[in-house]
Amino acid sequence: MKKPSYDLPPTPSVQVLERMFTLIDILAARDEAAPLKEISEKAGLHPSTAHRILNDLVIGRFVDRPESGSYRLGMRFLELGNLVKARLSVRDAAILPMRHLHKLIQQPVNLSVRQGDEIVYIERAYSERSGMQVVRAIGGHAPLHLTSTGKLFLAADDPHRVRAYATRTGLPGHTRNSITQLTALERELARARQYGVARDNEELEVGVRCIAAGVYDDQGDLVAGLSISAPADRLDDSWLPKLQASAHDISIALGYSPTSRQAHGPRTK
Repeated sequence: MKKPSYDLPPTPSVQVLERMFTLIDILAARDEAAPLKEISEKAGLHPSTAHRILNDLVIGRFVDRPESGSYRLGMRFLELGNLVKARLSVRDAAILPMRHLHKLIQQPVNLSVRQGDEIVYIERAYSERSGMQVVRAIGGHAPLHLTSTGKLFLAADDPHRVRAYATRTGLPGHTRNSITQLTALERELARARQYGVARDNEELEVGVRCIAAGVYDDQGDLVAGLSISAPADRLDDSWLPKLQASAHDISIALGYSPTSRQAHGPRTK
């Protein structure tokens, strides 16, 4: 019986993916753009095959073509790398403050980031004693306009981008309380800017209300939202100072200072 090999790296089951990864690795090893002939030779591919795969990567912005016949890694890798870095660092900084806040209020505490037109839950602190019927799983997502954290991100956008979001998504509703009109959403976002917190009044789930405060990085950019979820009849505004203090502690751990926000103004990454 042949002994399995455990020291060899796994290879993709789809050949074109294996070739794509090979081409990316070749480009990653160079500081400057490489000509197609050199890339295809190093990859052991026919130039036409390498050309076809590279052109597909150019469409996805994973590869740039600064001039005809030469290629280099694209800015999409930088964007995704920064996104992953931000999520990981925010999560690491948030875990202990989230657990402390949960102990104080005995309700679920969520950490979320923006991804396109949705928020994604990347960490949570909760217990079965909270009485919550719905607890968002890590990796779950929801529309921006139906969530407290999502409203924080929309509030940091300029009016043109908010209108574009409304047009693009159609502002679909999930419950009778959902905000589905642009004028109502704009009023809600104005309150979020005024008070520095945002709310979800049973707009995503019936019987669940949320409040959220922003988490900012060393550049003063809004990178995440810290939120408390509770049964609609139990949400207590006395939790707000504790929520804001926890979000501030996380921001400080990321290098945030009030002067950085004053210099740049609230922005989203």
